Amino acid sequence: MHPRLPFDLSLVLVVLLLWGAKGQNDTEPIVLEGKCLVVCDSTPSSEPAGNALGMSVRSGSGRVAFSASRQTNHEPTDMSNRTMIIYFDNILVNVGNHFDQESSIFLAPRRGVYSFNFHVVKAYNRQTIQVSLMVNGWPMISAFAGDQDVTREAATNAGLVIMEKGDKAYLRLERGNLMGGWKYSTFSGFLVFPL
Repeated sequence: MHPRLPFDLSLVLVVLLLWGAKGQNDTEPIVLEGKCLVVCDSTPSSEPAGNALGMSVRSGSGRVAFSASRQTNHEPTDMSNRTMIIYFDNILVNVGNHFDQESSIFLAPRRGVYSFNFHVVKAYNRQTIQVSLMVNGWPMISAFAGDQDVTREAATNAGLVIMEKGDKAYLRLERGNLMGGWKYSTFSGFLVFPL
């Protein structure tokens, strides 16, 4: 009679087979039944000492991504919005539904590292536009476009931000007017990995 093992040996064998097929140092996630990610690492650094395989299990529902654009110009003088939030009226992607189209604010569903990028085009020459990525009311990264002889100049930037669950990210127009027609101005973000 064999002693009872504290884990399902068939699951371990499947993981080992998949792990060996991918290569020893490859840490690509494996989706099992759409509910669980199993990540194998031959050189684990933060796993408990009793886990010789370096296997960790995380929820597979962590997909978070959004991308939005403007279909019309953004004229602050025509707005009653004193916070100068740039509104995006065309949702391209909203995986997880964490970007609210009405407020144009992204709400972080969990603590993690998030990637954001924006590309906004000024509407008129002889003006400067400045845009900031705001997290909880504080500017994280900014961009400007100020060539007085160019009409359709773009201000663009990208960066990684650590956010806590419930943190809010949005774009604020510091000055100028944005070109919106033909969807020139965009705002996108996604969860790189949870912390």
